[in-house]
Amino acid sequence: MDKKDILAVCDHTLLLQGSTWEEIKGICDDAMKYHTASVCIPPCYVKQAADYMQGKIKVCTVIGFPNGNMTTATKVFETKDAVANGAEEIDMVINIGMLKAKEYDYVLNEINAIKEACDGRLLKVIIETCLLTDEEKVKMCEIVNASNADYIKTSTGFSTAGATFADIELFAKHMNPDKKIKAAGGIASMADAEKFIELGANRLGTSRIVKLVKAEENA
Repeated sequence: MDKKDILAVCDHTLLLQGSTWEEIKGICDDAMKYHTASVCIPPCYVKQAADYMQGKIKVCTVIGFPNGNMTTATKVFETKDAVANGAEEIDMVINIGMLKAKEYDYVLNEINAIKEACDGRLLKVIIETCLLTDEEKVKMCEIVNASNADYIKTSTGFSTAGATFADIELFAKHMNPDKKIKAAGGIASMADAEKFIELGANRLGTSRIVKLVKAEENA
């Protein structure tokens, strides 16, 4: 697979707590140079990034990040604020405790409330696979299939592990054709990125792929 094809499905990501605008600006520059799918950045930088890139690359941001256990009203407010600031894609974290308590209607209703607040923008649902059993992962596939969201996403990258090949294989078996899949967290090589795509991932959330391409160019 050509590296340009891999870059085209990457959400070039920087979500570390200490990230400065200069660092965010740097990944915006990289995203525009290498034509990534989006930049995925903290909500506080969405307006600056949107103004800076002037529509050249989509701005993605995170909601309820990274723990997911805020109230639905809080997440909806965050989403509306992000959209007003220029976010074109939203990656939300589910309420994992509610899922584990089998409060499935709560989880579904929250996803749909956030999707409504997206006002037509893409919504990706982060389920934090490393904290779930396989049964819970399958249940989340069913919930996302039943929801108005666009993607199911593996991970925040801030918990105990990130995406695995097994999780993408499981998603591919259980997700409806009209829903897409994002692998995120710990994607460390071009070979891994290609494998995730081959297994069914439509997007990759990664901070490393662009760095690898840049390092190869500078070698």
